[in-house]
Amino acid sequence: MPRLRTAAVTTLLFVPIVAGGFLLQEPPARANARLFEQVMSLVANQYVDSVPVPDIYAKAAAGLVRELDDPYSQLFSPKASADFARGTGGRYGGTGMVLGEDPSGTYVAQVFPHTPAADAGVQEGDRITAVNGKSVIGVSSIDIATQLRGAVGSVVEVTYARPGVPTPIKLAFTRREVHIPAVQYATVLDHSVGYIPIQTFNENVVEEVTDAIRKLSAQGAKGFVIDLRGNGGGIVDQALQLSSLFLKDSQEIVSVRSRNVPDEISRAGTQHMLVGVPLVVMVDGGTASASEIVAGALQDHDRALVVGTTSFGKGLVQSVYGPLDGGYGLKLTTGTWYTPSGRSIHRPRKLNDAGQLVETRPDSLETDSERLARPKFRSDDGRIVYGGGGITPDVVVHDDTLTTLEQQFFRSLAPKVGAVATELDEYSRQLKDSLKTPTLDLKPAWRAELLHRLDKRGVVIEPRFAAVGDSILIQQLAVRTVGKAFGDGEAKQLTLNEDPQLSAAIALLRRSATQSQLFTAAHTP
Repeated sequence: MPRLRTAAVTTLLFVPIVAGGFLLQEPPARANARLFEQVMSLVANQYVDSVPVPDIYAKAAAGLVRELDDPYSQLFSPKASADFARGTGGRYGGTGMVLGEDPSGTYVAQVFPHTPAADAGVQEGDRITAVNGKSVIGVSSIDIATQLRGAVGSVVEVTYARPGVPTPIKLAFTRREVHIPAVQYATVLDHSVGYIPIQTFNENVVEEVTDAIRKLSAQGAKGFVIDLRGNGGGIVDQALQLSSLFLKDSQEIVSVRSRNVPDEISRAGTQHMLVGVPLVVMVDGGTASASEIVAGALQDHDRALVVGTTSFGKGLVQSVYGPLDGGYGLKLTTGTWYTPSGRSIHRPRKLNDAGQLVETRPDSLETDSERLARPKFRSDDGRIVYGGGGITPDVVVHDDTLTTLEQQFFRSLAPKVGAVATELDEYSRQLKDSLKTPTLDLKPAWRAELLHRLDKRGVVIEPRFAAVGDSILIQQLAVRTVGKAFGDGEAKQLTLNEDPQLSAAIALLRRSATQSQLFTAAHTP
């Protein structure tokens, strides 16, 4: 927003109170303005402790934003405002961790080398319990990741619970520019399916996806899977450019609806790829924001079949105003993203008393009855697509659930999960040069050595878990070793049977030479 408009907003907010402008307002507003003046006067003059009048106004402004009950709107202190401005001015920093989420909370799924997290000794399996002294237990991994990002050079304090360590670990990170590739790898699966997992929307995602498409097409890919599972978003402009690659000239990608201004519509450009090639987009509960823009646009225009589970539903637009008087800044929700068919991407959430972000109307949307109860919209070709927040897949496929024995095994392993992850990583790095072909069938001596190494680290597998535990750990070692020796694409090939969502997408593409045939196959037993 231009500086002039920001100044006008500031004036409208403060002048009626300070200068007696409430006399021009309607009676109810005038009465409430008087109430504020009365309360402010009583606090300033009668409260047991002295409170400077400037502080009262600042607290009142913060309270006003807080009472909006919007977890995404925030009044920044002068220091926080300056940090935020630096963070959005092109130099954007992070800690170098990939977060995962399970029923027990948010954990560190991956630590990138030569990053603040790696330098501080963060381990896979560490569980994040607080950020900057505020508990994040029950907070989604997407929102925790947002809190970890910020201005390069700024400091974020993170508290971890490490299995086997009795006291919390508190670390302070100085954020650095961390380049995490948007596409870590791309590969051809099942001889003809190009598989491109996108883990973030950074400044290079369009270039990386374009390169991957060209490479996989040259290797014989006849259909493609764009995997957005676990992708919490990123740079919206990159999501618009990526969507444009797969759409037709001038097709709507997304619109922003705000108060008192015309809708802002983003449309596809003229550069396109994979014209006429069948396409699947995969989503899950970790797919959010910019990722949902892509999935929603391609679904509404019948350009992709969406497979997986319902996405997160983060579809609000925030505008930043500032600097305001005193150096304060205001991040305010001012709009909502809508897909081309008119569906709101956003799923309403509120902060509960514990500071956790929870859905106001929770439902899984993964049963026929729940889906039918949601608002219905139509794609360009007349297919039914569902609203109500998030992107609902055309084909719902749940991830594999663990058996009772497997769940019990993982719970028994929890106190030592950090040690297990470290050993798997170190031993697989040692074995990679000895592995001649991609295989999950490791030499018996390697299997025995892994169990011996784990035992030395204090990881003891109970006799009742011997069979299932050995199998899980050995497979994890094999997958990591293959990944290090031959690349993540080869490792993915070997574990397809453990990814029912991707397996379903490949099976559908195997039966389809065109996008139309793909939609037909999705609803044909």
